[in-house]
Amino acid sequence: MNYTVQPKKMVIINILDILKRYSDENNKLSQKKISDILAQEYNMKVERKTIKRNIMNLIDFGYDIEYTETIRYVKNKDGVKEENTVFSDFYLVHEFSDGELRLLIDSLLFNKYLPAKQCKDMIKKIENMSNENFKSRVRHVQNLPDNMPRNNQIFYTLEVLDKAIDKGRKVQFTYNEYGTDKKLHPRKKEPYLINPYQMVTFKEKYYLICNVDKYDNLANFRLDRITNIKMLKDKVKPKKQVKGLENGLNLQKHMAEHIYMFSGESIRVTFRTKKGLLGELFDWFGKDIFFSDETEDEVTCSVRVNENAMRKWALQYALHVKILSPQKMVDAVKEDIEKARSLYSE
Repeated sequence: MNYTVQPKKMVIINILDILKRYSDENNKLSQKKISDILAQEYNMKVERKTIKRNIMNLIDFGYDIEYTETIRYVKNKDGVKEENTVFSDFYLVHEFSDGELRLLIDSLLFNKYLPAKQCKDMIKKIENMSNENFKSRVRHVQNLPDNMPRNNQIFYTLEVLDKAIDKGRKVQFTYNEYGTDKKLHPRKKEPYLINPYQMVTFKEKYYLICNVDKYDNLANFRLDRITNIKMLKDKVKPKKQVKGLENGLNLQKHMAEHIYMFSGESIRVTFRTKKGLLGELFDWFGKDIFFSDETEDEVTCSVRVNENAMRKWALQYALHVKILSPQKMVDAVKEDIEKARSLYSE
């Protein structure tokens, strides 16, 4: 409890704080309740009419505060009944609903790649966007054990890339791979010189869509593998000089073709599959799938996809999918399956 006597001009600020902390659509406050909290937590004795006046001022200032009006008839000093309007059930409409905040928190709780401490700090900030009732529910939710290796530079990397893309500047960074010591190690000694164009999230990971300066095609880099990033003064390579960006970046098309975010060319692939797999096909390829030769149980599918990604995908779904064309993809998958079989025949 705060026993310091506060100046009267703080009343409106304290009332706003009370509405933020204690009220929502399911937890409405009467003028008496607000008065009690002012007395208990702020050491302020405030009349109800003062509370009402300050709340109306907050509404005039643009705060979204809801309330109810009730008509009552009271006798005046002459015994005559007069109409009196009573204001009650005050609550602040928060910018985010509890459901929306819950989704934001869940995305942090189950993220495998953001640093755990920073995730917890952000969750506290999200909690403060609602009220005390929301916080009490969140305390009963725990995240998965923190057993993933983490790159603590990822937020700084995000900030630098955001600024570089906005300003149209090149960047350089170290790109890493994990070793058996569970730590990041540079893929090569020299830093990568990169033209950054877009950041995306895919399968809970952040990726940078970019161009490695010495090449003319698009590349994808995982942000959690990037360290020692630096924005340069040099302007990025014009998109028209990069294969796949001649007409700008079609993000939907790019993501549908790069299902594992591998770099390289995309090709048209046809395969046969069980219709029970359609839901997963839409998850992987979106709506840009062409169907043909449909039977009761099976259908032929045609997609445009990154060649290396499709080869990996075909192995993942080898029990349910048969590649039909192109022939080089058929041969590559056959070779992969044979190599996998030989591992278990030794």
